Amino acid sequence: MSKLHEMLEKVPVLLADGATGTNLFDKGLESGMAPEIWNLELADNIRELHQSFVDAGSDILVTNSFGGSARRLHLHNLHTRVHEINARAAEIAAEIVAKSGREMVVAGSVGPTGDLFAPLGEITYQQAVEVFIEQIAGLKAGGADVAWIETMSAPEEIDAAIEASNEVGLPYTVTVSFDTAGRSMMGLAPGAFATSMACKSPAPAAIGSNCGVGASDLLFALLDVVKNAGDLPVIAKANAGVPQVRGDSVHYSGTPDLMEDYARLA
Repeated sequence: MSKLHEMLEKVPVLLADGATGTNLFDKGLESGMAPEIWNLELADNIRELHQSFVDAGSDILVTNSFGGSARRLHLHNLHTRVHEINARAAEIAAEIVAKSGREMVVAGSVGPTGDLFAPLGEITYQQAVEVFIEQIAGLKAGGADVAWIETMSAPEEIDAAIEASNEVGLPYTVTVSFDTAGRSMMGLAPGAFATSMACKSPAPAAIGSNCGVGASDLLFALLDVVKNAGDLPVIAKANAGVPQVRGDSVHYSGTPDLMEDYARLA
């Protein structure tokens, strides 16, 4: 049984943390930089962010490893440090959890590779599996409780990340960003996604949606997820409205009060 399942047996709802990249911009991250390198070079900034989520009552800490695959890190000439970067991301989150004295989940963030799959793009399914295995193995070594596969849009990339999680031996969750007319960028519909996930073996620890264009759209998509998810726990982790870049900072149209209302609705 995964740590996530163990906690859900005790309480019906777990509170996830807030944004990583957006908050790191407030700490000096600049556009074009790889947030993941801060796990090695500015770890105190990551500790402070995780601690702020613990102080706010989060039950789940998502690691600073969203772009931690070799395909993404290659853009910053960091592709030879995948295991190190991901292991450290999980270690930092685990350190904060241990210091809190609370029972919490360390969720190892696994974002998309950023590549289109063949024949539309260069990466093959098997190459993607290998890329995800390398990242998830690092997260597991650092103490992640679950592979938090997020912001996905293509079924084949979801399957590659799931296969990698199973190969590494780490429980997994999957969330899709339904931000294009109620579907993912690659046309995946919420109901179809949930139906396919409910048939997986081993089953996901949870499924749902993240990011997108705001909490209202995300919850609308999740109505179809819930109908087709069977007994799977459902994740609702929305953007606080639509992100807008103003100079070196990112602003969102949602307010804390609005997000509070949607959290209750979720």
